[in-house]
Amino acid sequence: MLIPSIDLLGGRIVQLVQGEKLRLAFDDFEYWIEKFSKYPLVQLIDLDAAMRQGDNSALVAQIAKRLPCQAGGGIHTIERAQQVLDAGAQRVILGSALFSAEGAVNTTFAAELAAVVGIRRIVAGIDTKNGRIAVKGWKAQVELTPDDAIPQLEPYAAAFLYTHVDGEGLLRGFPIETAARLRKLTQRQLIVAGGIRSQQEIDRLDALGADAVVGMAVYTEQLAV
Repeated sequence: MLIPSIDLLGGRIVQLVQGEKLRLAFDDFEYWIEKFSKYPLVQLIDLDAAMRQGDNSALVAQIAKRLPCQAGGGIHTIERAQQVLDAGAQRVILGSALFSAEGAVNTTFAAELAAVVGIRRIVAGIDTKNGRIAVKGWKAQVELTPDDAIPQLEPYAAAFLYTHVDGEGLLRGFPIETAARLRKLTQRQLIVAGGIRSQQEIDRLDALGADAVVGMAVYTEQLAV
């Protein structure tokens, strides 16, 4: 399944390269909302909130009311997760909040969140740089790999979102062997992102049992939606 991505930064829809360099920016929200309205799921990320430099809460709420979204970015508390769900998101994506600065999986928080909002509404974000989990808007890393984290978070999430930050926005393709390895780690829904560029690639991921978040290839019209 193709899951279109809407990333928000400074009140605009953007595409970044490797989470740092601005490549594209759009103000025509109506155009993209209409374009993505046929999809059963859209990914909505507040990059300002993820980077701890403000937020786009009003935009998140507006979009989540009109599209079936899993929303993330800067969700660090149960209260904030509930606010995003109440605003219309179907599921919330949490990343940094699931990991401690010491490099441990915060299973206590994950369990508390699941008890309040329900496992079916939680997506665990597993973002990696050079094989290690990246946090705080991809600006820091912890001494954990996806292979360490996913089994520990399995009881508390309905899905795992794995972002290959090294390839994000570069349109060089997603490492299929990584998707195959991750698929063996969990029985939950597996969603992958980072560099996906063609329908053939999406089909290969689908055959492995992984859904694909696509951003840059859609916004550059390399992939038709």
